[in-house]
Amino acid sequence: MLLVFDPYHVLQVTPDAEPEVIQAAYRALARKYHPDMGGSDLQMAKLNAAWETVRDRGGRARYDREQRAAKAEQTAQTEGHAVHERPPATSASPLRRSPRARAGTVLDFGRYAGLSLGDLAIDDPDYLEWLERTPIGHRLRPEIEALLARSRPTTSRPEHPRSRFSRR
Repeated sequence: MLLVFDPYHVLQVTPDAEPEVIQAAYRALARKYHPDMGGSDLQMAKLNAAWETVRDRGGRARYDREQRAAKAEQTAQTEGHAVHERPPATSASPLRRSPRARAGTVLDFGRYAGLSLGDLAIDDPDYLEWLERTPIGHRLRPEIEALLARSRPTTSRPEHPRSRFSRR
């Protein structure tokens, strides 16, 4: 099955980006998504396919031409359709998790962009603890503390025997 994707979106660059910018983006993302660095084979395969498409002027020009022709054809086909009809969804849109009942602030940055703090309290509480300590997470500290307090077990800690270094 052939998946339709936008190499510019995969490489996180604009279509009018300079070749050097595209190459730098590819290298940075390859370091991030390489399977040896914690990425997946699928992520790296998409990244490599995107790079193969736009890495040289000829391939990039061919892709841009094909995109313009496809958009022109789609416009010609939809001229006769009603305005309220939506075009079919493509696989070019980024994958997102199924929406849950959003509990709390929804993050708009980082690897968990689009997920709420409530989702992260369930999925990755360690990330919330880290986020709470970072400058970008300071504004979210009260909400994170409340979520973590609810998700942690409420068992009391056993008393430790008196240490010879204690001042009691």
